[in-house]
Amino acid sequence: MNPIRVLIVDDHPVVRQGVRSILANHADISVIGEADSAAALFALLESNSPEVVLLDIRMPGQSGIEITQRLKREWNTIRVIILTTYDEDEFLFGALRAGADGYLLKSASHEVLAASIRQVARGEKLLSPALVDKMMREFQSIAQDKVRADSGLTDQELLVLQLIAAGSTNKEIADKLYWSEVTVKRKTQDIFGKLSVANRAQAVAEATKRGLL
Repeated sequence: MNPIRVLIVDDHPVVRQGVRSILANHADISVIGEADSAAALFALLESNSPEVVLLDIRMPGQSGIEITQRLKREWNTIRVIILTTYDEDEFLFGALRAGADGYLLKSASHEVLAASIRQVARGEKLLSPALVDKMMREFQSIAQDKVRADSGLTDQELLVLQLIAAGSTNKEIADKLYWSEVTVKRKTQDIFGKLSVANRAQAVAEATKRGLL
């Protein structure tokens, strides 16, 4: 099999040299070029055809996210792995939205780096193991937001539901929210209707079952 053709894009020469040295130990991976900026990368692409681009997220001129967007728009067969020290949400989710095929921290071992290149070259997606929990929390948050939206409950009704689940009486809820008890009773009945239940206990049980609490 022909080796996987890789381009290294990072504005730090030491990083590029280090990655090249690591990959030189893997016969199935070939570094065909290096670039220190977006302009240098796109100039290289005029005469080179990499399968995988290793790309830093912080680059002069254009960010790794912007570069990824252009790569996916103009060279959509190229796989992109963001190789960075940054694990902040804005970089991670920005890169994935831009179409990056992988997001790997520079703290990854030599073997993980090589294995990640092979995985992405096969058309698979990858995420640095250290970031899996972060992504799971994000997906759980998105899923919970969808459940709440699908329930039809307003933010106020969800708050009342949480207070009901905590065992608060109508008077206690009214005092806490600066409402009248009549308003609380009306909100409670609206909640019962949207959840198709008849009382507080059923409301709490149904809300728990749906993941609203």
